[in-house]
Amino acid sequence: MPQISIRTEDDRIHYDMSGDDHPCVGCGACCKFFRVSFYHGELDTQPGGCVPAELTTQVTPFRACMQGTEAGNAPCVALDGDGRCGIYERRPSVCREFPALMEDGSLNPECIRLKTLFGLMPGTQPDMSEMPPGGVMDEPRRAA
Repeated sequence: MPQISIRTEDDRIHYDMSGDDHPCVGCGACCKFFRVSFYHGELDTQPGGCVPAELTTQVTPFRACMQGTEAGNAPCVALDGDGRCGIYERRPSVCREFPALMEDGSLNPECIRLKTLFGLMPGTQPDMSEMPPGGVMDEPRRAA
């Protein structure tokens, strides 16, 4: 799998996969189980921010999170009926930077855990007993 590194505007390096080898199947599992929290300066009510403030909850004076993810184990309010991000172009940095791969090129263990939970890893079946209230089971799909 050819790994590429992308330097971000703030001079960090983001590792990604190119082409059909990309490990992200676009299942949205990461959007359904993690608290999606980020610096409040990313809100569209702040200069230069773009995340729709009406879809967020204030967590601390300087942190916000996407509604629905406050306690984790619940889907983000921005997920649409097809399990796709309804604010993809305006999503927070934590969503843009969630690593499907680790720096050494291995799959992110949390991503593997969630894919296994949803039955998206080869040879696994969904475990509905671990599905949180409000959890949604999606068919695997490739990221656009």
